[in-house]
Amino acid sequence: MAGTSMWSYISPEQRAPKEHPLRPIKAMIERVFRELSPKFIGLYSERGRPSIPPEQLLCALVLQVLYSIRSERALMEQLDYNLLFRWFCDLAMDKPMTGKPRGVNIVMPRFR
Repeated sequence: MAGTSMWSYISPEQRAPKEHPLRPIKAMIERVFRELSPKFIGLYSERGRPSIPPEQLLCALVLQVLYSIRSERALMEQLDYNLLFRWFCDLAMDKPMTGKPRGVNIVMPRFR
């Protein structure tokens, strides 16, 4: 069935199992982001290319640590096709993750 589209009428929230261990982690992260989002908005530049939202980048880093993903390239690959990861990072199921998150190279070496 090459060339066919995949349509789904089930939301990402419904696809993630209710008892999955990422659910309480996502809830905790969302509470923190509610407090930090106004600060993140103040850091955006009015010029230049749009960046990856800091909330999505931080969620991706949490997944990289929790799932022992060894490289940024492997993380981006997982974010491209893993529905659970896309749900966790609030990525639309039909939109590609644009570019490579540059902040990963800055943040992660400190933890190695």
